[in-house]
Amino acid sequence: MTTTAPVADARALGLAHYAARGLLEHFLAAHGLTFERQVALRVAVTAEAPLTPDELAARARGALKSGPDAVRADLDRLVAERLLVADGPHLRPTEAGRELLAAVGAEVAPHAARVWDGIPAADLAAAGRVLALVTERAEAELRLLAA
Repeated sequence: MTTTAPVADARALGLAHYAARGLLEHFLAAHGLTFERQVALRVAVTAEAPLTPDELAARARGALKSGPDAVRADLDRLVAERLLVADGPHLRPTEAGRELLAAVGAEVAPHAARVWDGIPAADLAAAGRVLALVTERAEAELRLLAA
């Protein structure tokens, strides 16, 4: 009996995204952190140099494809939680913010390893190429809609 592999489409991509996100959110919730605030904090932690609030908000919005008000509220909350701190014109992650991301990463790691385990490198490379192309095209469509 031969089975046909499912074709990658928007639904399959969405299901994979929400399954992986659900796994991550399980651990984020245990730390009182939302997915969106985690994204904004990760942007701050991984930036090569400290970012202004506007720069940080723009990068987080770019990652999340969300509105500016929601991102600003997330940044305000991260500051209130002392995960980000104002440093002159910049927002920078605090040690507590860095430690929180590291703790969540350590908790998620064994589960993520099982999710990805055994997937051939060639399949991962092909999926990476397809996902990069889908991202590029979807972002181009969003730019057209915003124009």
